[in-house]
Amino acid sequence: MKWFVFYKGQLLLQQKNDSLFVPDGNEPPIAVPDGQKVHEVTMDNGVKIKTFRINAPDAINEYWQLIGLRDSFNYIPEEDYLCAGKASQILYWDEHSHYCPTCGVPTIQETPIMKKCPKCGLEMYPPIATAIIVLIQRGDEILLVHNRAFKRNYYGLVAGFLEAGENLEECVHREVMEETGLTIKNLQYFGSQTWPYPSGLMVGFTAEYESGTIKLQEDELSAGAFYSRNNMPHIPQKMSIARKLIDWWLTTQS
Repeated sequence: MKWFVFYKGQLLLQQKNDSLFVPDGNEPPIAVPDGQKVHEVTMDNGVKIKTFRINAPDAINEYWQLIGLRDSFNYIPEEDYLCAGKASQILYWDEHSHYCPTCGVPTIQETPIMKKCPKCGLEMYPPIATAIIVLIQRGDEILLVHNRAFKRNYYGLVAGFLEAGENLEECVHREVMEETGLTIKNLQYFGSQTWPYPSGLMVGFTAEYESGTIKLQEDELSAGAFYSRNNMPHIPQKMSIARKLIDWWLTTQS
């Protein structure tokens, strides 16, 4: 059984011989703090893991390291990274569902992914925020933008959250127009990716530029332009669907 232990969004990894790995064993790798619950999480392939959070890193010694969930992608196998992502989403849901949003009564957890209000019967499941992301091609160039929310100096793709009452395709056209002032055509589904920051689903598309001049939504984007493969700026890490879209496009240009 692998244990995914978190402290303020950071994943606890065991250190041995200059390597980091997720702790494994029948018992928790460190003491479970009073008041914290151990959650059992089942992955799509049937693998079961356990997760809990610690209140302070006092018990951590030189044999452990805390690594941000995003950065853990660079240290542990992708399978473990995906497990860590789901575990973090379960912990986030647990932390934000102590009380019924309808009547304020403390909820009761009835299954690993469902809580219920004992008064009104409302069932609560881990919420998923759906967002789109789109690679826009213009000849042998693609549109890359720098979002003000990016913590690192890289350029990504136009993205945004789905709003009530719209479908995914409508969301793509709206976000592109709002953020860049451009219209697009030939919209095609590319793929999707779970995005546990904190609980999202990214739905990827490709499209072609149709018309317009770039006019950035300045409160969202600080820069944006069309780039060819010969003058690419710094782009996202391989963990993201943005990078998968960009890498796919690069293969079509060779």
